[in-house]
Amino acid sequence: MTNPVSPLPKGDESAEQPPGMRAGPPPEEPILARSESRQARSQRLSTAALIIVVGALLLILTFSTSGTARFALSDAFDEVRLPTFGLPGVPVVLICALACLGAGIGLLSGRLRGRLPALAGTVAGLAVVLGFLTWAAAGRGLPFPLSNQLHGTLSLATPLILGALCGVLCERSGIVNVAIEGQFLTAAFAAAFVGSVTQSIPAALVAAMIAGVLMGSLLALFSIKYLVDQVVLGVVINLLAAGLTGFVFDQLVQPNSREFNSGPIMNQLPIPFLSDIPFFGPILFRQTILAYLAVVSVIVVWFLLYRTKWGLRVRAVGEHPEAADTVGIRVRAVRWSAVLVGGIFAGLGGAFFTIGSTGAFVKDLTVGNGFIALAALIMGRWHPVWATVMALFFGFVTQMASQLQTLQTPVPSQFLLVLPYVATIIAVAGLVGRVRAPAADGVPYTK
Repeated sequence: MTNPVSPLPKGDESAEQPPGMRAGPPPEEPILARSESRQARSQRLSTAALIIVVGALLLILTFSTSGTARFALSDAFDEVRLPTFGLPGVPVVLICALACLGAGIGLLSGRLRGRLPALAGTVAGLAVVLGFLTWAAAGRGLPFPLSNQLHGTLSLATPLILGALCGVLCERSGIVNVAIEGQFLTAAFAAAFVGSVTQSIPAALVAAMIAGVLMGSLLALFSIKYLVDQVVLGVVINLLAAGLTGFVFDQLVQPNSREFNSGPIMNQLPIPFLSDIPFFGPILFRQTILAYLAVVSVIVVWFLLYRTKWGLRVRAVGEHPEAADTVGIRVRAVRWSAVLVGGIFAGLGGAFFTIGSTGAFVKDLTVGNGFIALAALIMGRWHPVWATVMALFFGFVTQMASQLQTLQTPVPSQFLLVLPYVATIIAVAGLVGRVRAPAADGVPYTK
């Protein structure tokens, strides 16, 4: 006999279902709260504090502002004279100070999500520049030359862009390049010496590129083959470049400066029709050949890294050399090639300091621009385009410091001279954000 199965009562069909599968409305999905890492929180707080401090300084400067700030859109040598416009000093500085304080408080609260933190940082940066320039130009006898400011920004950023591109290629392959300063210095010396002997700008450029490649080969030799600590090696190469160029300058060049230290100087090369555009034409299309080469170099490096097989290999050995080796990529050869190609751009950047500006070489001519290029590289997150943007930022600050000296602002001249380096320290320490270098950057590779 079989036991009869008792029928289920109506409305209790859920008894047929196993546990956990009972009928009914699905449970509500938990709302995941956005968590913030300790590093991100620390970075946000430090950036917010820095913006608030700068906003407070602008607020204090409001009380010493008087008159109207005038800005000239053209200089005295432009064929087409553009008007000079003015901004009321006190209201503009006050608004910029409040904008900085608002952006800083917004970041400090932690309630800004999505793209709002980046927008707040951008607003704060623009407010700082506009507020400071308005305070400096308010009530002065001369207007602030805006066209000269932007033209000088592109000129001064030229070596920084080329040096940053050198660092991008090296560090994307896994080689830390602290020796950009040394490459600049030797390239500047070679360009001045060869240019003085030959009176040829192309010959001077070739000599500068060779000098940059030779210093890069020292970096590659000792870091790739002999596995020397790359940061220490970069410092040693910088000292070697300073000592070597200084010794040859004292022994050979300075006693015969007319023969060996009077190289040609690059002239501005206006692009037809484009250079005649009011305001933007003289700024963008009336530069030296090095400035045009810097723009082309950014495109070339971006294309090499992200659109070629060689660039893919460079990025692979910079991220995971062991995995790259297992698929047949010669890690050491790729790193050698990246460092040597980077030396070409560093050589062009070093040539700017002699044949691109004065034509003559003096000891320690580069005055730390190689380290500023390294800072632009880090702030640009090892990307050629963003590194270029950061180089333009440092060029803007450097040019602004020289322009403010002509306005006779109450800022001490000594502070104006160190302003670019102060901006570098502040930017790297407080405004870089969370960045990640290539995983194998600075790690020697051994089979």
